[in-house]
Amino acid sequence: MIKPGQTKVGFIGIGVMGKSMASHIMKAGYELYVYTRTAAKAEELVGQGAVWQDTPAALAQACQVIITMVGFPRDVEELYLGSGGLVENAPAGAYLIDMTTSSPLLAKRIHEAAAQAGKHALDAPVSGGDVGAREARLSIMVGGEQADYEAVEPLLKLMGTNVVYQGQAGAGQHTKMCNQIAIASNMMGVCEAIAYAQASGLDPRSVLKSIESGAAGSWSLSNLGVRIIHGNFEPGFFVKHFIKDMGIALEAAREMGLQLPGLALAESLYKRLAAMGYEEKGTQALFKLLDPKQE
Repeated sequence: MIKPGQTKVGFIGIGVMGKSMASHIMKAGYELYVYTRTAAKAEELVGQGAVWQDTPAALAQACQVIITMVGFPRDVEELYLGSGGLVENAPAGAYLIDMTTSSPLLAKRIHEAAAQAGKHALDAPVSGGDVGAREARLSIMVGGEQADYEAVEPLLKLMGTNVVYQGQAGAGQHTKMCNQIAIASNMMGVCEAIAYAQASGLDPRSVLKSIESGAAGSWSLSNLGVRIIHGNFEPGFFVKHFIKDMGIALEAAREMGLQLPGLALAESLYKRLAAMGYEEKGTQALFKLLDPKQE
């Protein structure tokens, strides 16, 4: 049974969200082991008591639960299925939880490889950005065996307030694609609404007060809209990662024979934004394409 003080938890990927997520686990009393490609990003956690590991393999060998939060599907594939990967090195019976937004097909491959090795794999991507991670109120969408989900559910609830089991392997990733599809068109609307407010001479802060509690209301409008108004384009979620997510969703949609014109438009706009040098900014930086006052 997974319990604080008894279970060693490994966390790989100490980034904008991963750092906060890992800290909640450690604060709950779990012995935390960490690895990230840029070691400096883990220094604060190590200073608070986390145990640094030099390689993912070493971390896997030390832990009963390993959580990953990395950048791209290619990183996930290498980390889990590559030589010296987590599936190979984790102990028998270990739980492998990938919280990266990645490919549903890859999630199924990892699940199958883990099962053959006597280990338990779950895909559990998240939504909520840097604020949700910091405040431990992420939405977590889980795919895999239900018994495995139930075993790690208390751990997931340390990081999120909306933790939902969606079905078999890949279901968590498919659910996250639904989330990203909804966000993509919504972000276009949020940016256009604020640009329109400014162009018409309105105070966008006052406009936001009127529209965020009505039918137009959304998390993106209330949270990222405020950042846009204050000229804050720092990442809660990177543009480059959002482009990656949209590409995964469009590829999956093509495989299902489904057309997603809104998502296709959003992807094209975000690719333009990245080409302008904003791939390391937050998704709200889409506003840069619309505001003539922006550089």
